[in-house]
Amino acid sequence: MLQKLLVSNYALIDKLEIEFKSGFTVITGETGAGKSILLGALGLVIGKRADVSVLSDPGKKCVVEVVFKLDDTRLKPVFEKLSLDFEQDCLLRREINPNGKSRAFINDTPVNLQQLKLIGTQLVDIHEQHDSLLLTDQTFQLSVLDAMLVSPEVLLNYRSKFQDYLQLKNEIQQLKSSLESYEAAFDFISFQLEEFEKAALQPNELEELEQRLNTLTHAEEIKAALFTSNQILQHSEESLLQQINQLGLQLKRLSNYLPEAIDLNARIESIQIDLKDISFELARMEDESQFDPHELTSCQERLDLINHLMHKHRVQDYKALLEAHMELDAKQSKMGFDKDILKNKEIELSTLKAYLQKLADELHQKRIDAAIPFERDVTKVLHELGMPHAVFRLKCERTEKLHPEGQTTVHFQFSANKGVEVADMGKIASGGELSRLMLAVKNKLTDTGMIPTLVFDEIDTGVSGEVAAKLAKVLKQMSMGMQLITITHLPQIASQADHHFHVFKQEENERTQSSIKALSTDERYYEVAKMLSNDNVTSTALKAAKELFKQ
Repeated sequence: MLQKLLVSNYALIDKLEIEFKSGFTVITGETGAGKSILLGALGLVIGKRADVSVLSDPGKKCVVEVVFKLDDTRLKPVFEKLSLDFEQDCLLRREINPNGKSRAFINDTPVNLQQLKLIGTQLVDIHEQHDSLLLTDQTFQLSVLDAMLVSPEVLLNYRSKFQDYLQLKNEIQQLKSSLESYEAAFDFISFQLEEFEKAALQPNELEELEQRLNTLTHAEEIKAALFTSNQILQHSEESLLQQINQLGLQLKRLSNYLPEAIDLNARIESIQIDLKDISFELARMEDESQFDPHELTSCQERLDLINHLMHKHRVQDYKALLEAHMELDAKQSKMGFDKDILKNKEIELSTLKAYLQKLADELHQKRIDAAIPFERDVTKVLHELGMPHAVFRLKCERTEKLHPEGQTTVHFQFSANKGVEVADMGKIASGGELSRLMLAVKNKLTDTGMIPTLVFDEIDTGVSGEVAAKLAKVLKQMSMGMQLITITHLPQIASQADHHFHVFKQEENERTQSSIKALSTDERYYEVAKMLSNDNVTSTALKAAKELFKQ
């Protein structure tokens, strides 16, 4: 229950303090006096957005405080989840600084705007004039029907499991992405290793290839040099071997006369043997030194392959290339992805989806069951509000896919006139009809205990005469089960309230300010008389006002 509202430096309000009581409270006043400003301030402290334009004095901060009396522990789990102290006297405070920055507090603990709104909107429901359009919103329609559920545990369970379902789907998607990345990486490494396997690189191969390429490239020069060398050594007219042979003969003759020549002759014979061997090798090398264009091409292609691999793997030498091959092999052997994890998650998701479907089926039926008495009760209130032929229906349809609230969409359908088929709200209901229908819906919501305090901003727009009296009775009845605060222009409603505040404007220090006053019984008679007689209060008007209070 709303106990106290304190406002400072907000719009036309310099400083204001109001204490509210349980039951039915009305707020009256001339147009523009500041009644809706009070609702704006109250909305600010339960999480609505604001800017510096609300500051009455741009140089000072705006402060709005409300005190709620929490008579039950329904909200205690929400407070605990937000790490907030749960107290029966709950204080909400909002500050708007001149620089535009906003601060919010719950029981003197700083909170963000979302947290303030989460708590505030469960303590008070402010219904402003344009809010009747919510009746055409399917999300709102579904939330209203769900408030009527006899056992909301199925809905709460479904919501919880649906979040688990979304989380599991996200995990599976991440696993699939990881699997795709793994497979792509594995395939790439396998492709690189396959290149290495096909290349079949050998130790020292690059050096040998370069040497062989050099030999093949100069094959003609080598063959010519070998031929010339062999000619010099053995095949020319005065070949080196012939000359050495002559030298040996001379030394052999000398050995008969000169003993030292024996040793020299032996050395010459050894040189002859070496030169003959060299000649043989030169001849062999000359025979083998044939230009092979196919081998040259093959050698060049092999070198190109090695250079390509070195460039691809960004290494500077052949040793590093061999190491890169070993590193890739080791990396691939360490890679792994447990596909069973993904498979088990998908099985878990399938099981959870089946369970969700079961809950959605049960929830859909419960909504259909709840719709019947809801239709009946809302239609009954509409009849009481001067719409004797009004018909209200709830159409529950199944959606193709599961959504966060189940597998149901709700359509509020309405007909105000006899013989006219019901149709969706947005297609048939007028503004005045929407207001009365919203009142009928809110009236039903009071039975749930979900709205401890309900505030109406001119719910009586477009209503007069007998309907106004009926509306007043409905509001009075609603206040039996909740705290009801209504801004009104109708004397029929004002007379039915338990408490009455009057908002007025006054000039002070060359500034227009809004003030509010709690009216005594006599002051209430006078105020209602003014409403009955367009501000011309006569004895007849006073008498009529007092009669209204007796009804």
